[in-house]
Amino acid sequence: MIPNITRGSRMSGLLLYLASTDADKTRNSHTDPHLVAGDAAIMAWYDDGVLDRDDAVAIAKHLDQPRKSFGVEVLQKDFRWDAASKQRVEDGHKPADVWHCSLSLRAEEGSLTDQQWGDIANDFVDAMGFTEASGKAQCRWAAINHGTSENGNHHIHIAVSLVREDGTKASTHGDYKKAQQTCRALETKYGLEELSSIHSTRGYDRAEKATAIRDEREMHRSSLARKVRASASASGSEAEFVRRARDTGLLVRPRYAKNTTDVVVGYSVAERPAHGERPIWFGGGTLASDLKLGALREEWPDTPHQATEAAAEWNAAARNKRTVSRSGPEHATPPAEAWVEYTRNAAALADQLRTIPRDDHATWAKAARDVSGAFAAWSYRLEPTPGPLAATAAELSRTAQLRAPRQHSKPVVLPSIAGTAMLFMAASSKDKTAAQTALMVQLINTAFAVYEMHAQSGRSREAQRIRAVVEERLAPFTGTMPKAVLVSAGQQPAPEAGVTPRAIDIARRGMVPIRPGSVLPTTPTPATPATPARTYQPSRRDAGPGLDR
Repeated sequence: MIPNITRGSRMSGLLLYLASTDADKTRNSHTDPHLVAGDAAIMAWYDDGVLDRDDAVAIAKHLDQPRKSFGVEVLQKDFRWDAASKQRVEDGHKPADVWHCSLSLRAEEGSLTDQQWGDIANDFVDAMGFTEASGKAQCRWAAINHGTSENGNHHIHIAVSLVREDGTKASTHGDYKKAQQTCRALETKYGLEELSSIHSTRGYDRAEKATAIRDEREMHRSSLARKVRASASASGSEAEFVRRARDTGLLVRPRYAKNTTDVVVGYSVAERPAHGERPIWFGGGTLASDLKLGALREEWPDTPHQATEAAAEWNAAARNKRTVSRSGPEHATPPAEAWVEYTRNAAALADQLRTIPRDDHATWAKAARDVSGAFAAWSYRLEPTPGPLAATAAELSRTAQLRAPRQHSKPVVLPSIAGTAMLFMAASSKDKTAAQTALMVQLINTAFAVYEMHAQSGRSREAQRIRAVVEERLAPFTGTMPKAVLVSAGQQPAPEAGVTPRAIDIARRGMVPIRPGSVLPTTPTPATPATPARTYQPSRRDAGPGLDR
């Protein structure tokens, strides 16, 4: 359940909007606005009939009565943008006696009854301290059911007067954080989908879904995110990322810092449109929070040479010209030994993750990002239409996206699988190989470690989603892979040698812990230690806003 809080000064204006059914005057027209909860007087006067303009005016007058009777004015600080200092500065105070919050469900959750919404609304205002449950005089309030929005979200609106019945002012200190915490508690109480307070993903509105179904294709943002994630994970530099993204068929354009033509602070991508159509652009941050350019740069080295090379590729992409470099790493064929090395590193990563504290969210996000990128790259190479690999990449990407990344410490150094995506992207054939099977098993093992972390942290929704996608989508796919074999260090697995069915059996059984010994080199060899080779250091490229639209 998602709360959205605003403050204002005109109760009548808010109630007229909430009761409006005029599709020409409101972006989200309301076909059946009606009360589901409110203070005792409101509920004694009105039933669940559709509200009209006269009702809205009367309800607003009732809610506003204590403020007018006591002559109390509730103010909040007002801010303006100062162009000279490029900062927000305080600019006096403005009236703000009306507290408004919408509570909405995700489109996939369907709808609730008026009784359910009424119970939720009463519990919500109690928890926010607006009623006598706080030990103080109550605020007058009303909750109106708006039905389903144009994006498919069933929701209600709660209007509260911040002047209590005795003329005192209600405190709204920390109301945003309190509203989020209250919604998490109400989700548990009423059996709603529990949203994570740690991770945050981008949703898809109803129009996007309808268009995708009509055209029998993948949703634009989903397809773009998969290709961008694959390209970023497979790249060792920013310039290589731009070239790889363009190689997947994407249109790429940079966003420059204000008044510059060479300082790139963000980017947008689009699928190449059919003849006669216009491209639909999405900023990196609208695809996923960890696909913002600033987040991607943390994985790449930053030197003057790298910055110059990246700027040249961005400028070529902006003009839809050929790539500047035509002999980059994306054109090289990795050695056969790389499959063994990254299989070994993936196994070491899965084992080390089980020693990472569950509350080290930055490290878990980094691991999930790397594994998600590997699956996204293989999906791009192997799946003409999104399949189990794409589904696994998308599910793991949820853990890769932190709601407030700056509030977490830096991730610890882990065994590196950064080159895994590169291996899949460079695969010369779409035929599945035994080497891929061996690597796949260890990637599944890492996915299971992420699943365990969520399950042990009490995030059952996230855990169940990962388990479901691996058991129901990925396991049947892995059952079609060639059998992996025991190999010696430096050798590539080959299907002709003696085989073991363990890898495929594990995939078929789903989320069962995998231990070293089946598809790992028989000669114990320490995993290649991870080095922070791709550490991002601030440079002139960071000038400007630094956030993707």
